[in-house]
Amino acid sequence: MILIHLKTAFDYIRRTPFQAMGAIMVLTLTFFVTTFLIVLVFSSNRIISYFEARPQVLAFLKNDASEEAIANLKDKLTGDERIKDLKYVNKQEALEIYKDATSDNPLLAELVSPTIFPSSLEFSVKKLSDAEEVISMMEKEEIVDQVGFTASLRGGDEVSRVVNRLRTITAYIRIGGGILAGILLATSFLVLLIIIGMRMSVRKGEIEILKLIGATSSFIRSPIVFEAVTYAVLGVFFGWIMAFILIVYSAPSLISFFGPIPAIPQNTLELASLFGLILIAEFAVGIFLAMFGSLIAVSRARK
Repeated sequence: MILIHLKTAFDYIRRTPFQAMGAIMVLTLTFFVTTFLIVLVFSSNRIISYFEARPQVLAFLKNDASEEAIANLKDKLTGDERIKDLKYVNKQEALEIYKDATSDNPLLAELVSPTIFPSSLEFSVKKLSDAEEVISMMEKEEIVDQVGFTASLRGGDEVSRVVNRLRTITAYIRIGGGILAGILLATSFLVLLIIIGMRMSVRKGEIEILKLIGATSSFIRSPIVFEAVTYAVLGVFFGWIMAFILIVYSAPSLISFFGPIPAIPQNTLELASLFGLILIAEFAVGIFLAMFGSLIAVSRARK
């Protein structure tokens, strides 16, 4: 029975190719823009997460700090839910870091000894909003000499300010993109309604004959629904594949531009998983849109 309905639906599409092309093109544009917007929001969220993880608190310890006091402070910081990636750097390790930083001038490393470098505790905060409070807490510790915060970028911009800007831009993308995607989905829905309504008008005589010979409503309705679903599936796939090709083609340039910032997945499997999830979600939306629109058009035509 399904094969009969599919054959009938394809016959309708073949008889009116321009209507079919119009519906598919509108749906293709809709889901091309939707796919691109989803990837854009995904990338902006990853950029925000990257910058939120970058700031690091450096607590330089006093020279007379005992091992017991240092261990107690480490335990305190380990139990603090606001803190992550805690690391203790002793004087010798600090000297090695200095040697690596001045490897182009070995003479500088020969003129210093580990005793002039303070040991330190280094950690990141999970949320930038907690940074000020955590720094204030560390400054009150008796064994802490001074506290630094690696939260600046080139040009002197603070990371917190950059993240706030990114959040604002992301919010605009979500709101503007949501409105644009909504308008395109509504347009696609109306196009499907118009095309299915025209199809019902053309088949009016045929439908009356089918009713007279005892055809059920579902038998009459099924080819129309299959036709609308065909438009949706093709539109989703073409829109998705166009966005996929564009982003994959641009991926090397984007990765080179953003450098270490993981704006888009650099792993092939991760990228494929992302687009696979997008495709599944868009198929679900497209099929729902087609079925809902076709059922409304059929019910209105029957009235």
